[in-house]
Amino acid sequence: MSILVGADTRLLLQGLGGAGRFHIDRSIAYGTEVVAATHPKRAGEVEPFEGEIDPSGVPGRAGGYRVELPIFATVRDAVAATGANASVVFVPPPFAADAIMEAAEAELELVVTITEGIPIQDMVKVKRYLEGRRTRLIGPNCPGVITPRACRIGIMPGYIHRPGRVGVVSRSGTLTYEAVKQLSDNGLGQSSAVGIGGDPVNGTSFVDVLRLFQDDPATEAVLMIGEIGGTAEEEAAAFMREHVRKPVAAFVAGTTAPPGKRMGHAGAIISGGAGTAAEKISALEGAGAVVALTPSDMGEAVLDAMRRAGLG
Repeated sequence: MSILVGADTRLLLQGLGGAGRFHIDRSIAYGTEVVAATHPKRAGEVEPFEGEIDPSGVPGRAGGYRVELPIFATVRDAVAATGANASVVFVPPPFAADAIMEAAEAELELVVTITEGIPIQDMVKVKRYLEGRRTRLIGPNCPGVITPRACRIGIMPGYIHRPGRVGVVSRSGTLTYEAVKQLSDNGLGQSSAVGIGGDPVNGTSFVDVLRLFQDDPATEAVLMIGEIGGTAEEEAAAFMREHVRKPVAAFVAGTTAPPGKRMGHAGAIISGGAGTAAEKISALEGAGAVVALTPSDMGEAVLDAMRRAGLG
C-alpha cells in the first residue's frame, strides 16, 4: 500500500522545457509509467528519452531504456488517448495556473505542480476552480511525491528512498531529502513521501496528508516537517489530537528567524507575531508529537516516537 501514487499511476508531463524534460527522464528511469506529454504546437510529435535504468527504482528492470513519448495538444486529448491519471507541471509561473486548471478540467486524479513563483492571486483562482472537483493538487513550489520502488513524480532523488514504514510529509524540499536519507539509513524506509510545498496557497495541506497516512495500513508512523509562517502546523496539531492514532515525529524549521523577514519559501514569514517556530513546536508537542530540535535529529525523533508507541 501507499498514498497518492503507485504502480497504477499513469503520468503525463505538462511542460517540455529543460527542467521538465530532465526530471521526467529521471522518472522514466525510476520505472514510473510516463505515458504522454503536452505541448500546444507539437501535437503528433514524439519526444525521445533514453538512458540507463535507475537501480534504486522499480524492481525487475535492468539495462537501458528508450521511450518515445507521444505529445498531445491538450491534456484532454492525452487522457483520452493514453488513460493518464496524473500529471506533473513544469510550466513557467505565468502559465502554470492555467495548466493546473486544464488538468482538473480533464478530470485527472492527481496534479503535482513543481513550478515556483506562481502569483498568489493565480493560486487563489486555482483553489476556487478545484472546489468540488475530483482532482487533488500537490504543490505548487514542491518537490513532488514518491512511493519508493513504485512511482516517482517530481524532483526527489530516487536513490535515497527505501520502501518502509514511515510516511513523510513536508513543506521543505531539501529537508525532505535529509529526513528520507536518515530514515533509510536507520532501516525504517518510507511508505510514501509527500512535499506539499512552501507557498501560502497550496492544494494539499498537512491535515490532508495526515488523514491519508492514518488510513494507510502500510504506514506505521509519520514524520512531519514544518516551518515558520502561517498556521498549517497548528491546524495539523489540532487534527492529530482528534484523529491520528499513529506515532508522529516532527521538525519545525526557522527557530532563529526574526519576525517580518521572509526565510526561504514565500510562506515562511512571521507576521504580526504569529507563525513562530515556538508556537508550532508547542502545538505539536501538545498533540503528542516527538519534536526534533535540529534537522540531524529527525530520524532519531521518529525512532523515539515509535518506541513510545511500542513499535520496534
